[in-house]
Amino acid sequence: MTNRIYLKKFSTYADFSDYYLLVSNEQVMAMVTERGLPMEEATAEFEIVLKKNEKYPDFGRFKIFDSATHQFIGLGKMDLSDSVAGEAELGYLLLPEYWGKGYGTEIARELMALAEATPFLHKITAIIDPANGASRKILINQGFASEYLGEIEGLPGEILAKKIKG
Repeated sequence: MTNRIYLKKFSTYADFSDYYLLVSNEQVMAMVTERGLPMEEATAEFEIVLKKNEKYPDFGRFKIFDSATHQFIGLGKMDLSDSVAGEAELGYLLLPEYWGKGYGTEIARELMALAEATPFLHKITAIIDPANGASRKILINQGFASEYLGEIEGLPGEILAKKIKG
């Protein structure tokens, strides 16, 4: 936990309203899917989130709260790769009213501390929209470097990565 935020895993369907608040928001999703997710799609995605969070107790998707107000402000993720052993993907989404206030940096720092404390992880990746300069700056400041720039699942994307061991 940092001074300004704390994390709690998404763990039950009661958490869906916070999740949907983010993923249905056009502004939040503009740099992710280029559109807010409709209820049906968000519900299907959330079921996957809950299954992965149950499978990997220390990893997955986390609700982010402001420590002072206990308000939900966003989502952070550290998803283990299903295809490459020792790799995980870092990500974060914030409600627009929390943009530009340093929360993204704190979320990234907190999740990187989790990754660095995990013996079997050796590489962390993050996928961003190349137009998202704020996210790119956060990742570069955390020691990430660009590995790929091009189309990812039909959208513009950039993969940044950081080796954390070996």
